Amino acid sequence: MTEEKYLNAGLRESATFDRTAMAEIRRAAQSGIYDIRGFGAKRRLPHFDDLLFLGASMSRYPLEGYRETCNTSVTLGTRYAKNPITIDIPVTIAGMSFGALSANAKEALGRGASAVGTTTTTGDGGMTPEERGQSTKLVYQYLPSRYGMNPDDLRKADAIEVVLGQGAKPGGGGMLLGQKITDRVAEMRTLPKGIDQRSACRHPDWTGPDDLAIKILELREITDWKVPIYIKVGATRTYYDVKLAVKAGADVIVVDGMQGGTAATQDVFIEHVGIPTLAAIPQAVQALQEMGMHREVQLIVSGGIRNGADVAKCMALGADAVAIGTAALIALGCNHPKYAEEFKKIGSAPGFYDDYQEGKDPAGISTQNPELAARLDPVEGGHHLANYLRVLTLEAQTLARACGKSDLRNLEPEDLVALTVESAAMARVPLAGTQWVPGQSF
Repeated sequence: MTEEKYLNAGLRESATFDRTAMAEIRRAAQSGIYDIRGFGAKRRLPHFDDLLFLGASMSRYPLEGYRETCNTSVTLGTRYAKNPITIDIPVTIAGMSFGALSANAKEALGRGASAVGTTTTTGDGGMTPEERGQSTKLVYQYLPSRYGMNPDDLRKADAIEVVLGQGAKPGGGGMLLGQKITDRVAEMRTLPKGIDQRSACRHPDWTGPDDLAIKILELREITDWKVPIYIKVGATRTYYDVKLAVKAGADVIVVDGMQGGTAATQDVFIEHVGIPTLAAIPQAVQALQEMGMHREVQLIVSGGIRNGADVAKCMALGADAVAIGTAALIALGCNHPKYAEEFKKIGSAPGFYDDYQEGKDPAGISTQNPELAARLDPVEGGHHLANYLRVLTLEAQTLARACGKSDLRNLEPEDLVALTVESAAMARVPLAGTQWVPGQSF
């Protein structure tokens, strides 16, 4: 019987036990293990599409797009670092590890970021020569696993990002399954080849927030106070986490919302832990403002950034810059329709592929298979990424000029309205056509 005939017969699918829920129950019953996948949250969440800009017309004066400049550069790490980083655009590349990604993908990310004057980030597992060689500005992630970590590479970095949490799995560690742990990955991480690896959920020398201040001082001593120290948190108790990170001495705060991607973790983590990026930004900004540190400690936001409108809305809510991960991989060719037949052979399809942990990515991005990895030309991939980053920046500038702003960081919450009660409450901006911000009195 076709779906139309089911409907005509008066049959209804359960909203609670729909076909997806029942399929997962059957999968769990058959396998006896939780589902592991990559990508990010797939459920509908309040997001930047639920916000609109109030462009200038009479009460505000717009800027001419082709004649008046709109600054996009941002300096990160101005609080303590001797050598803060200035990026030409407010879009950076988030941490994604060699191991989860191929060496060619890491090189392509470095090439694309360097072409437009922004940073890329190492991710778990250490620094590769391909990435360092092609990245004019490289952020070194310092994670609980300590995989691939050594002081020499720390000193080669332009900034250090201490990772305390990730948006897709706050409170949980990462995974790298054995099929992706090749000789080279095993050597870099000091792991046995071909054996599943799970990163710790907290740093081994971490017993509470006070230890973060000690760790930051150690890293500053190793780097002679030259480079900025970032603190990355998964968006959960964002207000308190940001305050603690600032108190510990961070130069930059990175807040990663639950729409952020991951290479591999439990599906139940991805869909049921954390809060949306939209809800996290105002909490982080409030914490910084109350401490008198907004703009002195820079705020980078990540998790579900797709286009220039998303970038501009993050900045209007108070961020200094954004970081992209999933979108950058799509720009390189991830989930591309040209591999439709090969996706079909591994039981997936373009746009649906999320089994990054299996290392079978036909696009050669999330794999360690040398034949698949060779499909990604890092020069071409870097060119595509640079094009995408330029478009994001131009789109964000267009919106800023329409609001009468000559600098992206001059965008403000007053430039925004919300389409839904939920997004208005989370973003703390008025519901469109009203002055009402849910949860706040007039």
